[in-house]
Amino acid sequence: MKQYQVIFELERIFDSVVDRVEKLAQLIREFQGDAWALRESTPDHAWAKSALTDFWYSDGQDGRTTRPYIGLVAANHLIIEQVKAVNEAKDAFRKAAAILQEYDKTLVSEIKASLPSRHAHLHENLSGAGLARLHLKQTWRHIPYFEPTLSRVKMAWYTSGRSIKRLSVSDAEKLLMNYDTDSDHIRIQLSKLAGLPSGEMLAQVQTQAPVMRANLFLEEPMDDGRLRKAMNLPLPLFVLSPSGKLPDHNEPPPYPPEKRSRSVRSDNRIEDDPYLPSIRAHRYAS
Repeated sequence: MKQYQVIFELERIFDSVVDRVEKLAQLIREFQGDAWALRESTPDHAWAKSALTDFWYSDGQDGRTTRPYIGLVAANHLIIEQVKAVNEAKDAFRKAAAILQEYDKTLVSEIKASLPSRHAHLHENLSGAGLARLHLKQTWRHIPYFEPTLSRVKMAWYTSGRSIKRLSVSDAEKLLMNYDTDSDHIRIQLSKLAGLPSGEMLAQVQTQAPVMRANLFLEEPMDDGRLRKAMNLPLPLFVLSPSGKLPDHNEPPPYPPEKRSRSVRSDNRIEDDPYLPSIRAHRYAS
């Protein structure tokens, strides 16, 4: 496939994502069901549209993180089907972006800067309109939905702390070699790595952002017999409710706790300071 064809296909699919989200917002407006949102006094179809079309980086945002929009939206069958259609378009966009990445990595940066200009009205709320860059993860993340009838929803902040992946010295070297090996800080880290025994294992640590988790309590058991399901809420959760009423739900704190509530495990043997900062690799304490 030629370069222009790859870019044209990605642009076409992005337009489809935007068009389907706008249709979803229109269906929400027409249905006028109940809605609740964290830190939002009067969530409506305009709020939902703004949340679902936030595809952009903000100044200083870490590319690994996404902005959450936590809420509940009562939906009829048409709205649920449209949510599914949006998610299908998002999947297609993700696949097209992966193809572009394989074809030419430099084109990905270009497309993240050019696609916003096709729908300038979507980021009018951001300062510096026209300078926004597309945040791929925020663009293709799914809108959560749930169709079985719920009796109540209980939400709580979940702080998983950090994820840890074990790395061999060889693995760490391969990761460092992906950086500019002529730079001083990478050369220093490669030198430090060379001084380690070849059999030593390192811990690659990724601090995870707090997420809102919803425990959904069903009125009737699912096919597997469960009466409860847990879901993370990066975006508003659409629950099937032809009456337009939301199930009973709690009011979680507006912001996550500053510190983890769980105590540190006694078998935590990872040194506090990273040994190889560029790849977040720590040594295990002896």
